[in-house]
Amino acid sequence: MVRYIIITGGVISGLGKGITTASIGKILKLHGYKVTAMKIDPYMNCDAGTLRPTEHGEVWVTEDGGEIDQDLGHYERFLDVDIPKHHNITTGQVYGAVIDKERKGKYLGKTVQPIPHVTDEIKRRIRIPAQESKFDFVLVEIGGTVGDYENVLFLEAVRQMKLEGEKVLYVHVTYVPVLETLGEAKTKPTQHSVKTLRGIGIQPDFIITRTEKPLDSVRREKIALFCNVHEEDVISDSNIENVYAVPLLFEKQLLCKKILKKLNLRKDQNKLKTWKKFIANVKKAEKEIKIGIVGKYFDIGSFKLSDSYISVIEAVKHAAWNNNLKPNIKWIDSKLFEKEPEKLTTLNEVDGIIVPGGFGLSGIQGKIETIRYAREHDLPYLGLCLGMQLAVVEYAQNVCNLKGAQSTEVDKNTPHPVIDFIPEQVNIIQESRYGATMRLGSYPANLKNGSLIHKLYGENKVTERHRHRYEVNPEYVKILEENGLVFSGISPNGVLMEFMELPKHSYFVATQAHPEFKSRPLKPAPLFEGLIKATKKRRQPAKPIPAIQI
Repeated sequence: MVRYIIITGGVISGLGKGITTASIGKILKLHGYKVTAMKIDPYMNCDAGTLRPTEHGEVWVTEDGGEIDQDLGHYERFLDVDIPKHHNITTGQVYGAVIDKERKGKYLGKTVQPIPHVTDEIKRRIRIPAQESKFDFVLVEIGGTVGDYENVLFLEAVRQMKLEGEKVLYVHVTYVPVLETLGEAKTKPTQHSVKTLRGIGIQPDFIITRTEKPLDSVRREKIALFCNVHEEDVISDSNIENVYAVPLLFEKQLLCKKILKKLNLRKDQNKLKTWKKFIANVKKAEKEIKIGIVGKYFDIGSFKLSDSYISVIEAVKHAAWNNNLKPNIKWIDSKLFEKEPEKLTTLNEVDGIIVPGGFGLSGIQGKIETIRYAREHDLPYLGLCLGMQLAVVEYAQNVCNLKGAQSTEVDKNTPHPVIDFIPEQVNIIQESRYGATMRLGSYPANLKNGSLIHKLYGENKVTERHRHRYEVNPEYVKILEENGLVFSGISPNGVLMEFMELPKHSYFVATQAHPEFKSRPLKPAPLFEGLIKATKKRRQPAKPIPAIQI
């Protein structure tokens, strides 16, 4: 029988419920249980595909082509599993399904209401994983905070599940702030959050407190008393340097043992040794590697956020750690180079450069100049999606002498559309069908034998996840290759250019795909691994030439 663990949040958003959910799943998996996870997003969008990265963070792409909230990325990285797109539930999906059923007369003339019809649809979707595989646990994270108007029906649905006989545990994640003027951790926000949750009819089994420092016994006792939980079930989740160590933080407080006890289960296995070794090795790394991510989704008001590129960041970390290096990510706004081209020389301060994916015209020329600088100065370069498209544009302009060469996304009237629409995308855009209509999900590519890409993957055929509308124009492949660019990965039908490289460069590699989505802490993505190894090799001093003996 499947068990459900429902994770809710209180006080403020952005507490790290996704990491908490992934970490709970990780300790359960390390103790021998089969675990999957789901994310509920209360927004009206049907998926995250049309959301702005600076507002909502990265759009995560699943193997089967779902565009999901970035928390699914945390689940996949921690659990080392592929999670399908229906493990994401939004208000838009739920209401759309209910209205569709009503239009088809599926409710037999009944008055369709939020309760029970909307809540029934929510429960139906939550229960799908239990029907498709033999999972021991399904973790369900409910987005937003308790008290938000939009997630009330989701909370009502999971309340009903326990009443209907499902094995359900409730975990509530809250913030315990320390006011600078007082220097004391305050529990009132947590008390009010739990009071609101209990008003809905849910009594948390565990309260996980997000704090700057480990929660002391005084605060723990107070939260337990006023929130109606045992003191041992108040779990401290204090700030730590490496989020991948959170499962060990929970294990130290016996959270897995406590969960299993409440569900009358026993610890089946203990596979924590490998994870502990991984965390220990990360701590041992002393030498630093500096990677510049040249993007444009950083600004939101007066703040700069990194969530737009979270999977790229994690993939860099995985590869760096695998090479006993400490990653130092340097954020570089491509728009800066458009205003002040002379600042391109600051790229010499990093060991390698990544140009990630993106959409729209903003910052494009700055990225092209970045790519040119990396190519001309033998600076290790990795291009992802847009990063490959612009690498082709730059090469066409400056090496193939195709004056005015550009992507039609940037210039519809370019005389040399080296990057153009995928043919099937033309009608889609003309009809303004933007949601879930890109080339999405996992697609195969055949690799060129003997190429660097082939050596990095060690396979003749690979699959990576995609999210784009534009491709290398087949009409320009010949001239690009005649001038030294190598397309080392091509779709099975021979039409789509999936990977490219410059053989005479220390490391100049790009892909139309997003390999960052498949990177795992213990299994770094090959292209990121290649970048780190190239930067590492480039930094090594040249071996002295031995003196000639006379």
